[in-house]
Amino acid sequence: MDVLITNSKKESKLSPIGQALIYTTGGLAIGVSVVCISFVSPALRKFCLPFVPATTTQLTGVSKALANHHGKLLDVGSGDGRIVFTAAKLGFKAEGVELNPWLVYYSRLAALLKPEFYGTKFYRQNLWTFNLKPYDVIVIFGVEQMMEDFEYKLLKEVNPDTVVVACRFPLPNMTPIEIIGHGVDTVWKYVIKR
Repeated sequence: MDVLITNSKKESKLSPIGQALIYTTGGLAIGVSVVCISFVSPALRKFCLPFVPATTTQLTGVSKALANHHGKLLDVGSGDGRIVFTAAKLGFKAEGVELNPWLVYYSRLAALLKPEFYGTKFYRQNLWTFNLKPYDVIVIFGVEQMMEDFEYKLLKEVNPDTVVVACRFPLPNMTPIEIIGHGVDTVWKYVIKR
């Protein structure tokens, strides 16, 4: 009796289109993961500082707080550069400091694409090691847990008469000279005195 032995193992071969789809999908997944890490990693730091873009109402409040001021402005946690660009339109020499590299690249690219923003600068650096002394005006969209430490840093580093504009959360131990707006759109304006 002859036994017919068949190869039950079927050889499967992917078509070039199937291979291209797998490689493309894998590459996209890795790329998205790399970009997302910089947005998720703030939750792993001492102070969770997520990127939340400023609203039009908040930009209006900041603009009101900046009225009648001039000089060199720093936006702490500059995100996508909205505050820096708004300040530049108001005549400030505006700069931003941001830890997220993708947001810094985005802001720098946005500044390159619009001639009115050529003088703006964006630094990728940690706020806690960044020198605040050269600035006449400082704007911060912080989180409540960091404001006391930030207030201490301000008092230690900045010059007298520096204007500080705090958005969403006030500085806990200082008295504002002006409060603009309400709710999440509230802006507190301070002048550092010694």
